[in-house]
Amino acid sequence: MEILNQLAQFVLHLDQHLITFVKDYGAWTYLLLFLIIFCETGIIVTAILPGDSLLFAAGTIAANVGDAINIHFLFAILLAASIAGNALNYLIGSYVGPKVFKSKNSWLLNPKHVEKTHAFYEKYGGKTIIIARFIPIVRTFAPFIAGVGYMTYREFFFYSTIGAILWVGGLLYASFLFGSIPFIKENFSVVIISIILISVTPAIFEICKAKLFSR
Repeated sequence: MEILNQLAQFVLHLDQHLITFVKDYGAWTYLLLFLIIFCETGIIVTAILPGDSLLFAAGTIAANVGDAINIHFLFAILLAASIAGNALNYLIGSYVGPKVFKSKNSWLLNPKHVEKTHAFYEKYGGKTIIIARFIPIVRTFAPFIAGVGYMTYREFFFYSTIGAILWVGGLLYASFLFGSIPFIKENFSVVIISIILISVTPAIFEICKAKLFSR
């Protein structure tokens, strides 16, 4: 619980931490943000790293620290991190899938699950990959599952790139444009909480809808 509390405090005060890092390390901030976004989108076990909140904080910092952080270069760096992270996740899924889901006698690891996943991604894969970008945790698992379900890499890469442009570009430039507004600067924690709540709303809606129609 203590670790989760510390993580929550870190996320809610990302702007302060980033400002300190920018002042102390300057251009190394680009590398730090690249690594966080790459890990958050590319490695299952680091799915709890900040994503939406980090992008919003980064855009806000770029708007308030003058020439220390260039918003356009930052966009290019984080776009690359997001695309590369998803590509790694997909490759891990495509490698792990055949080795794990091979027992026809297993309920959990039955190859039929892979076949169903493949059919799902054939029908809804593109939309799923794009929408998943905006949902914490889900955006880390979606490319892995796409790899497990044998979604073609060309199709995956296309939709992953579109999703990355919308996600990274939308949050970065929105926060860059509005990050200088006094209300946002003075109530950053409230804004971050709002972003997190908005991000998880689609997942909550889908869960509630599934339970409602399963009755």
